[in-house]
Amino acid sequence: MNITESSSDYNNLEQMSISDLLFSINKEDKSIPFAIEKAIPQIEVLVQSIVTRMRNGGRLFYIGAGTSGRLGIVDASECPPTYGVPQGLVVGIIAGGDSAIRKAVEFAEDDVEQAWKDLQKHNINTSDTVIGIAASGRTPYVIGGLTTCRKEGINTGCIVCNPGSTVASNCDFPVEVITGPEFVTGSTRMKAGTAQKLVLNMISTTVMIQLGKVKGNKMVDMQLSNHKLVDRGVRMLMDELSIPEAEAKKLIDTYGNVRNAIKAFNDHA
Repeated sequence: MNITESSSDYNNLEQMSISDLLFSINKEDKSIPFAIEKAIPQIEVLVQSIVTRMRNGGRLFYIGAGTSGRLGIVDASECPPTYGVPQGLVVGIIAGGDSAIRKAVEFAEDDVEQAWKDLQKHNINTSDTVIGIAASGRTPYVIGGLTTCRKEGINTGCIVCNPGSTVASNCDFPVEVITGPEFVTGSTRMKAGTAQKLVLNMISTTVMIQLGKVKGNKMVDMQLSNHKLVDRGVRMLMDELSIPEAEAKKLIDTYGNVRNAIKAFNDHA
C-alpha cells in the first residue's frame, strides 16, 4: 500500500491564500508526532540492537536516496561534533554519491546493487548495523543494500512511511511511521521527511546516551569547535561544579573538553 503517493486531502492549492496554505501545512505536520508514537516499540527494539553492537565495536550506517539519503547524512555528520565520537562511527551514504547531496543524480536510486558496493568501501562487517531510509519503502537502492546485508549476517533496520513495504520486509528491525498523504501529492520531503528526521534524532540521541556520551542532560563530549560551543562548555562546568566563570574557562583551556575538565576537577577536589 503506497499511501505516501496517494492524492492529497487538499485540492486547488494554487487558489488558496498564503495564510490558508501555511495553516493547512501546519495542520498536517501536527499529525507526525502521533504517527511516530505508534512506532516507538519498533524504534526501541532497533535501538537496542544498535546499542548492543556498538558497545562491541560496531558502527551505524544509513543508506537512502534523495531526501531520505540526505537526512541520513545530516544525522551522521552531527554525531562527531555533538558527542565527540570519531568520524566513521556513524556514516550516511546516499545513492549517487556525495554529489547527490546537493544535486539529484538521475536513476541512482534504481540501482539495486550499488548500496552494497558503497557499504563495502567502508569494510562493512557483522558488528555493524545498516538502516535503510525510504519514505515509499520501495527504493531499489535501499532494498538491494538491506537484502545483501541480511545475507551477510549484518544487522538491519529501516525507516519507512508506508505499511507492508518491500524495504520493511527485507530488514530485521523495521520502523514504519505511517504519515499519510502529503499536502502536495507525493512530495515526501514534507511529512514523510519530517517523520524520518524526528526518528533519526530519536535513534542517534538515544544510542549516544546509552553509550555514555551524555552526563546528566549535558553533551560532555561535544567538540569545542567554535566560540559558541566553548561558551556552552564553560557554562556546563559552572553549573556542574559550582565554580566561577574564570575557573571554568581555565579548566576548558587546560583539558579541552567538558568531560575531561570535570574528571580533573573531581580528582583534585
